[in-house]
Amino acid sequence: MSHHIFLLSPANLGGRRAAQALSPKATFALATALRAPDGAALGDLFTFVSGLYFRGKLTYARRFAQPPEPGNPIVGGGVHVITPNAGLRSPDTLVTHAAVREFARGDIDVDNRRYRRPLEASARTLLAEIGPDCDVVLLGSVASPKYVDILTGIFDSRLLFPAEFVGRGDMSRGGLLLRHARAGEELAYVPVVGATLHGARPPKLPPLRSSRAVDGGHGLQAVPRGTT
Repeated sequence: MSHHIFLLSPANLGGRRAAQALSPKATFALATALRAPDGAALGDLFTFVSGLYFRGKLTYARRFAQPPEPGNPIVGGGVHVITPNAGLRSPDTLVTHAAVREFARGDIDVDNRRYRRPLEASARTLLAEIGPDCDVVLLGSVASPKYVDILTGIFDSRLLFPAEFVGRGDMSRGGLLLRHARAGEELAYVPVVGATLHGARPPKLPPLRSSRAVDGGHGLQAVPRGTT
């Protein structure tokens, strides 16, 4: 068995969907949970904010993660989300309204120490726990230094990404990941170091039929039109 875990890039919390989730007037389940003492799951929040792209990443990662020691409390299920100011966190981590506002104020930039240092620390901790025979797959942009410069400095050639990501935009990547998760067919990965990170746009994917039961979209609700 080939052991590998996944790192997921975060959703952008500066847009309309994030404002809806954080609105004190919102009554849908996710917004209500964020205002509660326990909060809501990070994966549910980012899926709501990002839609297809993050849902694709999370569904795919949960489908294909192969951590070397599933019971390890640090490695967990082998799926970790990059955050703006708290390093790597499980998608099941509960976040409150206040925590999300702090995320929204965070600047994801390699020169921002409040972003870089927690990510470096948690990535090094994860590296020590997964051992020498487990690869790390980044589901996120590899054409920007904001993730790659930090993560390759720690995981080096063990940091991989799906080769079919090259040339695709976010929505196309999300659709690609959902299709492969549903089909049970894992993508091929290549090392980020030395890879061609830019390429021609591939042919457009056919329309994706909705299948929440397969995608594992638990805890998520659509926001009615006009809801704030």
